Amino acid sequence: MTGRNLRNALMLGAAFGGTAAVPALAQERDVPRPTDIIVTAQRIEQRLQDVPISITVYNQEQLQQRNVAIASDLATYTPSLSVDQRFGPEKSAFAIRGFVQEGPTAPTVGVYFADVVGVRSAGGTTSGNTVGAGSFTDLQNVQVLKGPTGTLFGRNTTGGAVLLVPQKPTYDLEGYLEATYGNYDQKRLQGAFNAPLSEKFRVRLATDLNRRDGYMKNRSGLGPKDYNDVHYDYFRLSVVADLTEDLENYTIATYSDSSTNGYASRYLTCDRNAASPLAGGSLTYYAAATAACDQVDRQAARGDGPYDVEVSTLDPNIHLRTWQVINTTTWRASDTLTVKNIMSYGEFREDSAFQLYSDNFFVSDELAALRPFGVNVAPAGTRFGYIELGAQPGYDASAQSAFTEELQLQGNSEDGKLTYVVGGYLEFARPLGWNQQRTGIYADCDDPGTIDCTTPLGFGLISQSRTRFNFDNHGIFAQGTYNFTDQFALTLGGRWTFDKIEGTGESVRYTLATIPGLGVVPAAITCNDSLNHPGVNIAPLPFGDGSLDVTKCRTRINNKSNEPTWLVNLDFKPTPDTLLYAKYSRGYRQGGVNFTVPSLETWDPEKVDAYEIGAKASFNAGSFSGYLNLAGFYNDFSNQQVFAQVQPKPAFEQLLAGGNAIINAGRTKLKGVEVDASASFLDIFRLSAGYTYLDTKIKEIAIPELPANSPFLPPIPRGEAGDPLALSPKHRLTLTGTVSIPMSETMGDLSFGATYTYTSEQFTDVTVIRLTGMDTLGRIAPSELLNLNLDWKRAFGGPIDLALFATNVTKEVYEVSNGGGYLSSGIGDKLYGAPRMYGVRLRFNFGQ
Repeated sequence: MTGRNLRNALMLGAAFGGTAAVPALAQERDVPRPTDIIVTAQRIEQRLQDVPISITVYNQEQLQQRNVAIASDLATYTPSLSVDQRFGPEKSAFAIRGFVQEGPTAPTVGVYFADVVGVRSAGGTTSGNTVGAGSFTDLQNVQVLKGPTGTLFGRNTTGGAVLLVPQKPTYDLEGYLEATYGNYDQKRLQGAFNAPLSEKFRVRLATDLNRRDGYMKNRSGLGPKDYNDVHYDYFRLSVVADLTEDLENYTIATYSDSSTNGYASRYLTCDRNAASPLAGGSLTYYAAATAACDQVDRQAARGDGPYDVEVSTLDPNIHLRTWQVINTTTWRASDTLTVKNIMSYGEFREDSAFQLYSDNFFVSDELAALRPFGVNVAPAGTRFGYIELGAQPGYDASAQSAFTEELQLQGNSEDGKLTYVVGGYLEFARPLGWNQQRTGIYADCDDPGTIDCTTPLGFGLISQSRTRFNFDNHGIFAQGTYNFTDQFALTLGGRWTFDKIEGTGESVRYTLATIPGLGVVPAAITCNDSLNHPGVNIAPLPFGDGSLDVTKCRTRINNKSNEPTWLVNLDFKPTPDTLLYAKYSRGYRQGGVNFTVPSLETWDPEKVDAYEIGAKASFNAGSFSGYLNLAGFYNDFSNQQVFAQVQPKPAFEQLLAGGNAIINAGRTKLKGVEVDASASFLDIFRLSAGYTYLDTKIKEIAIPELPANSPFLPPIPRGEAGDPLALSPKHRLTLTGTVSIPMSETMGDLSFGATYTYTSEQFTDVTVIRLTGMDTLGRIAPSELLNLNLDWKRAFGGPIDLALFATNVTKEVYEVSNGGGYLSSGIGDKLYGAPRMYGVRLRFNFGQ
């Protein structure tokens, strides 16, 4: 960040006061001060400033001002929180303090709604394991917990947790209806209705319907006109039954349905030095690289901008559906004991069809020039595809259910010195059928799902992924805090987790060929896992789908682990408004199973020893109040799960595509500092700041040896010893200022706010930079974003709220991910975040 930019950011914050990334400050006059914010980071209600954990909290108004609608939006404004959007925002995965979820690994950050973790997914690309689109509507708050949370929370994670706390039904008849209209034809309707049904029952309904055109404009003339659009419906029903004075039953049912055109990346560069097959180069690499260069040249000839793409998919779609029912029963057994039971059942389904690398490829002049030399390709200008995922009729790309059961005993001693939580957790995730999808590779497919393809390169593949997974995750836990005095307290916690994954794969490969009289047909159907099932031909010609016996390719793999995690924390409160703490904890993330790369199907758990010291100080001097929170952390990360690219050996390059594998290859040190601060002056000016400094360094990388009969070359991990971790920016800064404009009570409340966010560069693949010398391919450039909002509450003293908003006001063109296909195909592409978005919100409130 330049000195000028930092100076401008500080001046902006000073000018406008603050409500930013960390504090849960709202703009209404009757909202509690930040020192009174209640969080549930330790599974019991506590004041934010009394919890010895680094936490970022947002209330509903702050989420609205930032247009947070899906989980990935949250990362834009939260220091320490990053997001991997390789497959689009709806399919993104969180990272906190450098702990990144890659590929099919378990999440490093658990996302919880009403104390229940997101429903698992088991598809071939990252998605699921989070909350559905629209879940950020009608919330009490969102809490971002940083650091291992493996003691009190269900699924073990190494990075942290994001907790969504919904608004609970009350006995008031009240609600609201809010409409938003913005550029890119955004139309969003949100609402909530709360009512008492009787003296013992209360209900709340909430909904969020959101539509917005995509900002990546498609110039291919095929398929949709734009990508990166928004289109979801969300519904929630909450019912509270006060069965007795001491017994409460709380049920929540949610449903989310998101259906978009998916993401698209823009081509920036290509490998213009690819060796031709006549010079010993790979035919597939040469075909893709020269076609990519033609695509880059077409973009330049048209004068395309950063939001112009060229994608040939005829009917792309990413369709995600999640529903979940959560039941929480709370019994206050006595003044010193509360029994709490949390039970849930949910389902996640995904159907997806998209180009993995957003291509619109044609046989190049250079490739066609090789035809007289025996290279059997179509004439120049013939369309072909690279890697296109298609939805197979009758199957979901991912279909998984999850049942969870958690019993807690929350109590305290008679003298109040000891508080504790003891409990057990059960999670059973089961398939709802086969996760099945077809992918067209090096063929020109109108629909890979129905094998409607031609073979311009003289050959083509259809990879049919077919898997089922059973996940069991169980644990017992206990955590207690003993207050030796009003100033000193010691917290000890422990958990023992038992994980089990049972995977079944029956994936096959269709080798396409053009046969006179038959056209393009599968010349053979063999097992994708040619290592464990060599030479198996499922259905030589002639065949029909009904005759396929894919059980010949069945592979079963189990992966079990059980590990303890723990927490030791010492608190010292020299004054009632100051907290000092020192913490040591062990984090653990389970291993996994993936059938994509035979010989690299499993990986082991990873562990982290996390050390943290922190201080939280609150102050309230009449017209001047606020808080300052500081945390320093050091993490020793071992047996790290590392993402690696795997390429087939030359003899297999026309039978196999390159794949991605997870290997236990790493040991990393992570350290950093977090600062959260907020100050309010005369209830007119508010200034808030959140800053994270993160230093990550890979200490060791070990590449596993593959069996001699493996069809793949040794894996290439993302990074070497001395490199930083992926998606780990060294600096993240958020400044928010708000000024409340004095008005009479009959006019309402008027305020103006601005949020500035700076993110330093972050790497996605240091290895590709090292091998190519082009740092644009393996990193995300620094970015600066500015948002503005004007809020008029109770306009003219009535029930109407009016708001104007604008995000990315300066029209920053900022990167969010890289495609990562340069080493395998000579493609250098980028994914971009949203351009300037603006609009107006109108809200009608009724009742209390």
